[in-house]
Amino acid sequence: MGLSRIAARHVSSTPVTARRGTPRWRRLVPIYLMILPGMALFLFWTLYPLVYAFVMSFFDWNPNPSAESPFVGFANYTRAFVDPVLWQALGNVLYYAAVTIVAQMVLGLAMALLLNRKFPGRSVFRALYYLPVITSWVVVSYVFAYLFSAPDGPVSWLFGNVLHLIDPDQGWMGSTTLAMPMLMILGVWKGVGFTMVIFLAGLQSIPAELYEAAAIDGASRWQRFSFITLPLLRSVSAFIAVILIIGAFGSFIQMFVLTKGGPLHATETLLTYAYSNAFATFDFGYAAALSYIFAAITLMFALVQIRLMRR
Repeated sequence: MGLSRIAARHVSSTPVTARRGTPRWRRLVPIYLMILPGMALFLFWTLYPLVYAFVMSFFDWNPNPSAESPFVGFANYTRAFVDPVLWQALGNVLYYAAVTIVAQMVLGLAMALLLNRKFPGRSVFRALYYLPVITSWVVVSYVFAYLFSAPDGPVSWLFGNVLHLIDPDQGWMGSTTLAMPMLMILGVWKGVGFTMVIFLAGLQSIPAELYEAAAIDGASRWQRFSFITLPLLRSVSAFIAVILIIGAFGSFIQMFVLTKGGPLHATETLLTYAYSNAFATFDFGYAAALSYIFAAITLMFALVQIRLMRR
């Protein structure tokens, strides 16, 4: 009995002694070696370009290494605040965000309510509605370019030759009033599957006993939706709103592929305008300043949404 106690005490105390005798830095070396490759990639591909672009925004940057890049201070930022195209681009982004976010949340919640019920083939419909989310923006943009092309595109032919609502030769992408609605339709169609999945997860987390108790008390379907479903989906809705705001402000690929920000800057966004200044007019300093203004605006809206989500 005494020998077993001594052996047990020896076994339990050996790792502690070894651990205490090992220097802390030696125990941390394997951990740092594991995170070193990822940290190196982050520093080289993310942090360094961010810092470099911020420095670039204070210069009249010349991409030619042998040429001078004069320091201009805050001139690029002050120029942005009096640039009418920038304000038009900001208005376009706010317009695009307001319409697409509301449409995606309303349609996504409606689809989630329908697909939360049990019926044959429910999983197939869930996969089909989510398929556009995982499809490449470039691919769906070119598909929409064909659908709305003039005069042979199906949509242009229907609205032009059949319904006579638009000029079929003009099409959608060449109109200052129709180009943005076309992009909104694309954005809603591609993103509504995401909101549907998140709302569906939120609906499945609501206990069924709440609906049963409300039904016993005589609550109608609308009352159950208003007083049970919507309040319990408040945090989910706030999360979706934050994600959609960030995505709307970062809209670039569909505008660049379909309209290049035109016609007459009708579909210009902050990113397309920064891109055109960088790679069309080679005004890299001003483009860097625009990108940081865009980042500040996006961060401001995200912080407001996070505050609301916490409440």
